[in-house]
Amino acid sequence: MKRSIFARIFSSYFLVILLLGVLVLLFTLRTIRNHYIDTLADDLKNLGYAIQLKVMPLYLEGDFDALDSLVKQLGSSINTRITIVDTTGLVWADSEEDPAKMENHKSRPEISKALRGQTGRSMRFSETVKSDMLYIALPLMKNQRVAGVIRLSLFLEDIDRLIGKLRRRIIDISLIVILASMLIAALYARSLTKPIRKLADAARRVAEGDFDVKVILKKGDELNELADSFNFMTDKIKELFINLSHQKKELNSILASLQEGLLVTDESGKILLCNESCKRFAEGDMVQGKFYWEFLRNPKLTELVNQVIEKKKNVTVEVEFGEIVFLCNGTYVEPSREIVLVFHDITEMKNLENIKKDFVVNVSHELRTPLTAVKGFVETLESEVDQEHKRYLEIIKRHTDRLINIVQDLLLLSDLEEHSTKLEKEKLDMLHLIENVLKVFEPQIKEKDLKVGINSKDNIPRILGDPFKLEQMFINLIDNAIKYTQEGAINISLAPQEEDLKIEIEDSGIGIPHEHLNRIFERFYVVDKSRSRSVGGTGLGLSIVKHIVLLHNGEISVESILGKGTKFTIILPIGGEGK
Repeated sequence: MKRSIFARIFSSYFLVILLLGVLVLLFTLRTIRNHYIDTLADDLKNLGYAIQLKVMPLYLEGDFDALDSLVKQLGSSINTRITIVDTTGLVWADSEEDPAKMENHKSRPEISKALRGQTGRSMRFSETVKSDMLYIALPLMKNQRVAGVIRLSLFLEDIDRLIGKLRRRIIDISLIVILASMLIAALYARSLTKPIRKLADAARRVAEGDFDVKVILKKGDELNELADSFNFMTDKIKELFINLSHQKKELNSILASLQEGLLVTDESGKILLCNESCKRFAEGDMVQGKFYWEFLRNPKLTELVNQVIEKKKNVTVEVEFGEIVFLCNGTYVEPSREIVLVFHDITEMKNLENIKKDFVVNVSHELRTPLTAVKGFVETLESEVDQEHKRYLEIIKRHTDRLINIVQDLLLLSDLEEHSTKLEKEKLDMLHLIENVLKVFEPQIKEKDLKVGINSKDNIPRILGDPFKLEQMFINLIDNAIKYTQEGAINISLAPQEEDLKIEIEDSGIGIPHEHLNRIFERFYVVDKSRSRSVGGTGLGLSIVKHIVLLHNGEISVESILGKGTKFTIILPIGGEGK
């Protein structure tokens, strides 16, 4: 149950005042009672000294009947019980009872103390009169010796009756004081909680969007400083809210004007933000709070989102929605754990690319037959022409071979890009495969006097792959290394890496400038066109290599330092399946 600050402050004051009131009441009553008893005891003591003067002569003469009569007369007149006891504890006179019927009093504490020459005092229940009594006993001295004891006593019920009256008056006064204190405490608690309630109400209004609320307190205390700070805070919040609103409007305008589709989701796939461009190609009206796959049904997109969440890095993939092709880039935002998807419409670009591919394929098919025929006729003419004209035929033949190689590479690359080539996978010993490829290049290696080394870890696992395609990959990479390395060495290393096989091919050749590294896997891209033409390069080899690696679900990267050499790193999954 919720308790207000007023209730807590008031209840605390109430408990403190009530506790103090009860303690003061108990202490006051006890103090008054003890003080009153002490006063009565002193009065009885003084009265006893006065009575000694009358009873001492009769006691010393042994006239106990006259003594008893005197004691009864005095006790009745002063309303006090008087008892005379000798040193043996025998009672000789008593104002209330017959002394002969009373028991020995020597064991009584006040009598015992008086017999030692001191003033005895005691409060207890009297078996004789059946009531609580206050006793004061004084020694009767003769020749500096105790000759007997005179004891005076009062009924405590009279004292209790008087104390009761005092108690009622004190309780009445205490209740009045407590009620007055409660009223003061209530007023104080109200004055303390009133500004707090004002601040709470103002804070609630601010939370509801009212930033013009102000809290004005007249008291110059800490609460007034808090109110001033609150007013300053609301002004700042209002300013920030206005700026944020403007920024939000600008952001919405920017998002609405973007031609690219923008989609932001959380890790579960719920839509947090989407712009109009994204809504245009979605199936249905995309709204926040729904799952993106309800409107964008594409397995590649789902796979992309899963990879972004798993790898926590950027992932790019092509996705199709109907006849529209998008290049979708997924980014993981670490602090907010959100996924940002950007859709670039590349439909026209893909159409142009397909037209170019179709053109290249068609031209390649059309060129292959006449080129083969040209080569055949050149070879036929070589046996019929004289030596002077044969060198022209060799030039024609060399360029014809180069054109045939370009056509073959184009057809192969087209098949790889379209994934129309089916991989014939089997378990391969990569070390044995590389050794066989190196045998093909032994004449070139020997001609340039290059040193070729293979560094292989023990127990290199067999991988699942297409032997022809992987052999073609190594032929292209090693051929490039030999072509562009005039002297030095070529090192090939193999090492297992978790569930993958890491292959590195490093040469000490001319290297590749840094600005060209990100484009060397493009078709027909060559770094040095004059040098590539002189060594017979087509600009298609590395593009073929990349596509073969991708077909095996692997990764390829390149590092190079101009003038010092190049290193290609290939990661192939052992089981043939990517991560």
